[in-house]
Amino acid sequence: MKRVYNLALMLFKESFLMILGIFVAGFGLKSFLIPNGFIDGGITGVSLLVSFIAPISVSILIFALNIPFMILARKQVGNIFAIKTLIAISGLSLCLIFVNYPIITSDKLLVAVFGGFLIGAGTGLAVRGGSVIDGTEVLSIYLNRKFGLSIGEIIFIINIVIFSFAAVLLSIEAALYSILTYLIASKTIDFFVQGIEEYIGITIISSKSKEIRKKLIEEFSKGVTIYKGKSGYSDESGKEIEILYTFVTRLEVTKIKQGIISVDPDAVIIEQGINEIRGGIIKKRPLHK
Repeated sequence: MKRVYNLALMLFKESFLMILGIFVAGFGLKSFLIPNGFIDGGITGVSLLVSFIAPISVSILIFALNIPFMILARKQVGNIFAIKTLIAISGLSLCLIFVNYPIITSDKLLVAVFGGFLIGAGTGLAVRGGSVIDGTEVLSIYLNRKFGLSIGEIIFIINIVIFSFAAVLLSIEAALYSILTYLIASKTIDFFVQGIEEYIGITIISSKSKEIRKKLIEEFSKGVTIYKGKSGYSDESGKEIEILYTFVTRLEVTKIKQGIISVDPDAVIIEQGINEIRGGIIKKRPLHK
């Protein structure tokens, strides 16, 4: 019974996030980008660009151009993801047809900033709901597996091509503002997908590693991994040292660093961004499929 309840709760949460993402992205498109002739990156950007130069509805283009990527999603990711993506993209297309959003502003900078933020927020919410509203991510996963390029590199190359066409077909100014829109949308997606609790890995090299380890465990309730290493610097070369490693949320970084420095002001502290963590002593956050 509890398992059924948890499953129903997860389904409700994912559906809510997906629907909210559709309406938020629709708001960004109809209230900011479309009335002012701006585009975004990805398949949505291609759809907007084509709709500006041809008498075809952007809602039809968003659905039609994403069809190949829905099929690709089924092969590359799975049936459930493909079905959710079909629902999300169909929902966005219907939203653009039937929902009457007001035009908020014609100021180009405001359009780029807030249009990008809303589209990024909508996309991020849809991703947290287990779907995407733009087929570019699916294409990048496929090309990553086939050619070994990183997903970031693939999306970057695709968008360079899109914005180059925008500069020729619209104007250089419109293309530049559209690039700003895309950059803001991209960072907003990262924030919504990773959340405010993005994890940071911290590596600590110090002669007072025992005191620091004790402080991390007892005062900050952090798990610590100890690596055995050897110093490679000047007269101390070859001396055995303990290298500490822990991971914290982004909000905790400053507090943790201050605690380390209070023990050893000369400690070497190395920070690395981490996309996801499972297991260990961490502050839990929901896992999304």
